[in-house]
Amino acid sequence: MKISAILAATAISGTAAFVAPTASINRANALSLGKEGNVEFGGNSWKPDSEKMGSTDTGDFFPEGYDKNAVDFTEGMGGSSGMGGGGERGPALPGMENLGEDAEIMGGIEENSEIPDGMEFVMSSVPDGTVEMDVAASSKGAELLLSVKPVCMGFEDYFAAFTEDSHGSFSVGPCAGRMDRRGGEPTELEVKCNPQGRAGTFVGNLVINLPEDNSKICYKITATSF
Repeated sequence: MKISAILAATAISGTAAFVAPTASINRANALSLGKEGNVEFGGNSWKPDSEKMGSTDTGDFFPEGYDKNAVDFTEGMGGSSGMGGGGERGPALPGMENLGEDAEIMGGIEENSEIPDGMEFVMSSVPDGTVEMDVAASSKGAELLLSVKPVCMGFEDYFAAFTEDSHGSFSVGPCAGRMDRRGGEPTELEVKCNPQGRAGTFVGNLVINLPEDNSKICYKITATSF
């Protein structure tokens, strides 16, 4: 019996050793978080003297004595061709008010007006076009306007003339000039045939050389004189 009592007492004391302690809260010192009085809801309470938030920076890009009301809000709206006083010529800068009125063009692109010495005009085996015309033998001749479409990617100087084996009654003008680029305005050449009283069928081979493009345009022109 004594041994049983000892074992029971030991078991009870061991169980008591593992009992979790009970927390003790002092209600008088507890804080109630989230309630007014304990939390600052307004953040920084500093306010400027004006009681109004605004920029405190001062720009340093205005010159001394600058008056923002002295310049009209429309100033410069039209750009260089607007209300700057220059109209279509741009703003009237000091000393440049009459720019262009007495200007002289120096240099620029010059068009050839004559065929260079030694240039050859050789007809292609297959012409690019054929033209027929009628002319009275007793007249002063007949004229036709030949419209040549540009074929080069850029502006090219051209030189036009009839081949040496062409009939002597043919002539063309202007013999030299500048041809527009592809898709641009066509070049108009005036072809004349003056039979000087002779009747018959005359053939002329017109060659338009484009030396910068290393190409040419050829027309076969047939005139019937009656």
